[in-house]
Amino acid sequence: MAALARQVPEESPVPTARSHGDAAPAHESAAPGLLRFITCGSVDDGKSTLIGRMLYEAGAIPDDQFAALDADSRRFGTQGPRTDFALLVDGLSAEREQGITIDVAYRYFATPRRGFIVADTPGHEQYTRNMATGASSADLAIILIDARKGVLAQTRRHSFIVSLVGVRHVVVAVNKMDLVGWDEAAFGRIVAQYQAATRSLGFASIRFVPVSARDGENVATGSERMPWYRGPALLPLLEAAEVEGRSTGPDGFVMPVQWVNRPDLDFRGYAGTPARGTIRVGDAVLALPSGRRATVGRLIGAAGEASELGQGQAATLVLNGEIDVSRGDVLVAAQAPVPLSREIAARLLWTAERPLAEGGRYLLKLATQSAAARLTRLHRTIQIDGLAPALSRSLAMNGIGVVTLRLDRPVVALPYAQSRELGGFILIDAASNETVAFGFVEAGGSGGAAEPDDLAGSDWERRLRRALARVIGRSGTPERRRRLTGMSWRLVSVAALFAGGLALTGRPDLSAALALGDLALRPLLRRGHGWLWRRSREGALEDGAGI
Repeated sequence: MAALARQVPEESPVPTARSHGDAAPAHESAAPGLLRFITCGSVDDGKSTLIGRMLYEAGAIPDDQFAALDADSRRFGTQGPRTDFALLVDGLSAEREQGITIDVAYRYFATPRRGFIVADTPGHEQYTRNMATGASSADLAIILIDARKGVLAQTRRHSFIVSLVGVRHVVVAVNKMDLVGWDEAAFGRIVAQYQAATRSLGFASIRFVPVSARDGENVATGSERMPWYRGPALLPLLEAAEVEGRSTGPDGFVMPVQWVNRPDLDFRGYAGTPARGTIRVGDAVLALPSGRRATVGRLIGAAGEASELGQGQAATLVLNGEIDVSRGDVLVAAQAPVPLSREIAARLLWTAERPLAEGGRYLLKLATQSAAARLTRLHRTIQIDGLAPALSRSLAMNGIGVVTLRLDRPVVALPYAQSRELGGFILIDAASNETVAFGFVEAGGSGGAAEPDDLAGSDWERRLRRALARVIGRSGTPERRRRLTGMSWRLVSVAALFAGGLALTGRPDLSAALALGDLALRPLLRRGHGWLWRRSREGALEDGAGI
């Protein structure tokens, strides 16, 4: 979904009122400049408390709700006689009993300058899937860090997931500054730690703000206790944040068909929400995957008949011509067709307790499309400590990896950087109906997937593989390029082994035998190891079996 936020006028006043009795005016709910953001971070970093304090500072808590909050604070609160603002968003009884966030809580509030939708997400690793759900619709992320603890593993994990779902703007709120004596040096150390930990994530902007969410210091107005910080407070920073749209690809019209509207014999319309582009009456469209062509005879939007509808607007298309279109098909502009994919390369966030295994079969759901999917290869995983890629034969719960999926039918899949709607998918276990992974398309089209770099061996080997891929170029199908790259790599390996053997022994015959033996045996050993590994994952091999 394209971002909705845009810069608000500089002359708009900055809210400083702490009154909790005045709710936001009704007309502000439709004000331009809506910003969707998420709060995330490790456990007990103060995410819920910060959101509650922001609601209070924005005057978004009615009197009766504030009175109930006072009563709840005495019963469930963790702040002694003080008001526990975390209880505003921690509504589940289990959350209040444990003092943690479990589910995603969405709240709307507004200031005179801007409207906001905030998602409060859990910090526990066990609920990472819930955090990813909240991040999937955000335009900006607030990463909270406890000033006493610094950057933790869950801080890095959440930052990586935020970048994975396409959020490019981050505000790092260094919370609990009161517990470190408002120390500037402590704040500076965390700034340096976070910058070093996320240097490779490609964020467009990172802003750092020291705050005390419990006391409201530097939340809505500047703090006198931290005169060394000269930047804006958190809420004014959010009011002025500029967030660009998500779509970076072509602008051709694309709409997954959600429903065939057939109220009577005289009307058949195809309803959905355009994922990108604009459609007009008289435009030619293609129905994918069939490839049949028709023209748009009528357009019906939320307000009735329309001559033009665009991205994000509910639309019903009435076509001139009888073609077979059903839910799961995709209507695209005939002059800018979109390629179909039966094999896609993607990043996965694995959410199931049972580890991922190569060869696993799942149901893929992408927009309104469904297809049976087989995981043909796990290329690499991402190690949260250092965010470095590594080889692995499996992916554990909350693990992130790069995979290739083979589908039983062609689907319209675009890179996630170009389209959130047609680049994000889920994998479902067909037996248990459990959602086991969130997926983000990296490449697809032309019937295959662009093979990600294999990361076997040392750094110089990875660089050499990438250089070979560049030399081979972009001609042919992705599968052909993958085979050529693999063949070239094997030839280079054989040549290097022959040269090394010749240098050590001085015998060309022995060196040639060694190189050719490696060439012949390596694929067999790899296949044998993979077969044994898959059999062990399926429980076919008991301890000591086959020995």
